Amino acid sequence: MTQRIAILGAGVMGETLLSAILSSGHPVDHLVISERRDERAAELREAYGVEVTGNAEAAAGADVVLLVVKPQDVPSLLQEIAGSVAPGTTVVSLAAGIRIEAIASALPGGVAIVRAMPNTPALVGEGMFGISPAPAVTDEQLAAVVTLLESGGKVVVVDESLQDAVTAVSGSGPAYVFYLAEAMIAGGVAEGLDPATARILAQQTLVGSAKLLAGSEETAEELRRRVTSPNGTTHAAITTFDERGVKDGLVAGVAAAAARSAELSAPQ
Repeated sequence: MTQRIAILGAGVMGETLLSAILSSGHPVDHLVISERRDERAAELREAYGVEVTGNAEAAAGADVVLLVVKPQDVPSLLQEIAGSVAPGTTVVSLAAGIRIEAIASALPGGVAIVRAMPNTPALVGEGMFGISPAPAVTDEQLAAVVTLLESGGKVVVVDESLQDAVTAVSGSGPAYVFYLAEAMIAGGVAEGLDPATARILAQQTLVGSAKLLAGSEETAEELRRRVTSPNGTTHAAITTFDERGVKDGLVAGVAAAAARSAELSAPQ
C-alpha cells in the first residue's frame, strides 16, 4: 500500500524533498505539504499539483511526517501537530540539533521517530542524509525512511550519538568544498587567469574528482598519491599544504563543527 507522506515546511529543503519524492514515482495524491502563505501555496499547487494545507491538517492521516522547518520552529510545530499524529506514524525530523527525546516528549506514545541530517546538495539530487532511528523504530519503518530520502541522494544510518560528527562532515561539508573552490579560483587568478576561466577550471576539477572518488574502490589517500609524482607540480603543492598545516586545519575545523553541534543540541 502506498504511504501517505506529509512534508511540514515548504522552504528550500521542503520543496527539494517534494520534487525528489515525486520524481521517484510517488503518486502526488498520496503527498501533502504545509504552507500558510497563500501566494506560496498557490505556487506549489501550480508547479507540482500537490495538496497544500496547514501543519495539523497535513499531519492528520499521514503515514510519514517530515519535519522540514528551522530548529527554533520545531517546539511550536510539535505542539501544533501533537493532536493529529496517530500512534504508528513515522516522524522524520530534518531540523539540525533537535534530539529524538525532545521530539518524543512532545508527541503521543507509539510514534516512530527518526532524526536526519541532510545537506544542500540534495537540491541537485546528490544530497547526503545521516539518519538515526529511535529504538522503537522497526526495520520496516526504517527501510521506508531510507527509500524516501534516497530520492534526494544517499543515506547512511548511524547511532544518534554520532549525529554531531555527521553534521561536521556532511552537514557543514559543502561549505568546506566551496571554501576549497574559493582558494583554487583565487590561486588561479593570482597566476594570471581571468576569474571566469579560473572558476570553470576549479569547479569542473572538483566535480570530476568527486565522481572519480565516488566510483572508485580506492581510498582518497591512494587516489591522491596516484596523481602526485615525486618532485612534480602536484608534489610541490601538497608539500606546501602540509607545511602550512592545511590538512591539520581541516581536521581541526571538523572537530570544531562537531563541538559546536553538540553545544547547539544540548538540552536547555
